[in-house]
Amino acid sequence: MNRDKRQEIFERLRANDPHPATELLYGNPFQLLIAVMLSAQSTDVGVNKATHTLFRKAKTPRALLQLGEAGLKEHIKTIGLYNTKASNIIKTCSILEEQHHGKVPEDRAALEALPGVGRKTANVVLNTAFGHPTIAVDTHIFRVANRTGIAPGKTVNEVEQRLLRLVPDEFKQDAHHWLILHGRYTCIARKPRCQSCIISDLCEYRYKIID
Repeated sequence: MNRDKRQEIFERLRANDPHPATELLYGNPFQLLIAVMLSAQSTDVGVNKATHTLFRKAKTPRALLQLGEAGLKEHIKTIGLYNTKASNIIKTCSILEEQHHGKVPEDRAALEALPGVGRKTANVVLNTAFGHPTIAVDTHIFRVANRTGIAPGKTVNEVEQRLLRLVPDEFKQDAHHWLILHGRYTCIARKPRCQSCIISDLCEYRYKIID
């Protein structure tokens, strides 16, 4: 795919949704971090249901530590891998209190040092909470980047690096949200909705279903 096509794709995505945002509900950077940690192998809808009451009680690491691991599990037991997630979240809260004055660090290395936080989670927090032009590659973005030809790659890291290199700078801040929403609602896994796709004429997918 050439530069002009990518430019047009992101111009259309921006025109269609000028201010894209995560579908995870949160009130501050700490709650965003917790929501993203919970979202691994879970849907945003499922996470939001679990955090609806949790975030009323826990707006800070200290408040969540006071709730305790058992109390946390009661709120998140509908979410996959909740035992492991609860353990990691409690450990993360302790580190945030002890090493970062109860604040979420605006630093990749510090974020990735937290239990249960990998590169993708760090990218989401840096982008959504702090405005960094990072692009977190999940299954939706990996599929869209490869299927459309925007930034093909065999691994998540390869796709991320290509997106960072190929997406025009003016779109990098919002590219993550545009691509994930496009993959979630239009360029879906089994049968992409090419008929209603706003970039179908620019997409380089061989098996487009237009009729």
